[in-house]
Amino acid sequence: MAQLRWPFLLALTSLLTSGCYGAQPAAGENPGSEPAAGGGPILAGCPVFPADHVWNTPIDHLPVHSNSEAWIERISLEKGLHPDFGSGSWEGKRIGIPFNVTDGSAPRESFTLRWPEESDPGPYPVPAGARIEEGDDHHLLVLDSSDCTLYELFDVRQTASGWAAGSGAIFDLEGYALRPDGWTSADAAGLPILPGLVRYDEVASGEIKHALRFTADWTSAGHLWPARHHAPTGDLTDPPMGMRVRLRSDFDTGGFSPEVRVILEALKKYGMILADNGGDWFISGEPDERWNDDVLVAELYRVKGADFEVVDTSSLMLDPDSGRARQP
Repeated sequence: MAQLRWPFLLALTSLLTSGCYGAQPAAGENPGSEPAAGGGPILAGCPVFPADHVWNTPIDHLPVHSNSEAWIERISLEKGLHPDFGSGSWEGKRIGIPFNVTDGSAPRESFTLRWPEESDPGPYPVPAGARIEEGDDHHLLVLDSSDCTLYELFDVRQTASGWAAGSGAIFDLEGYALRPDGWTSADAAGLPILPGLVRYDEVASGEIKHALRFTADWTSAGHLWPARHHAPTGDLTDPPMGMRVRLRSDFDTGGFSPEVRVILEALKKYGMILADNGGDWFISGEPDERWNDDVLVAELYRVKGADFEVVDTSSLMLDPDSGRARQP
């Protein structure tokens, strides 16, 4: 699954900014593990997973992984962060992964799936005028706020005979269940996409309270919890899906714009998870006309791979089949 590659040359173009688009008990639940203080992110009245889910758990206290240096170097020490989102377009396609919200009234559609053996059969809600990613992967993300269920599909297209997609996954946003190990999702890592997106409203609020999603060109023939799947472009020595990196604590964020500083502080506290094959150090986010593309690209590119370290998240795992994380 390749992410849209937006060359750094785009930073030299002037793009206008200014509107937004706006269960069953889980395996591995541990009543003795208390939710994180302050709660996790809320979207359309739904939790984007519980506060003590691994996506929403700070990792600034965790030790550095023993393979950190090799994995960071394999991605690149010199390449900078790249926002795979913005207010503009590249080659006529909007930049970023949009999401849709329905109140339960959207029609349910059956999809012909290329990998049904690793997909949830559905049906999937498709709101009228649903926004589908315009990049290479054609993701469709739908949050049903009536029951806090997230529906995600990869490579969505409408054909003469109906809807089709590569793969699909359904997530209970109030629970902890992961995909069966070895199953993909709408993402190569078998993880949900929406929880890792940079969203403008969240940045504007002054705080991102979850890990972000990023891609790399060379990835391993293996994966780490909470990832459930891999699509290797390299071998076992390459960075694995599920690898979590954080911005070094001594990185000075003082010289950045307020919006970018929010992103960088989140990268220190929550880090980002390797979730797909694509451009090196490409961070995923939603398209929004309020982003300032020139600022995003120019400032994030100043943050290099050498400014990150891989963290060892093994101590967070309470159960390999659950996203519930041990809290600091």
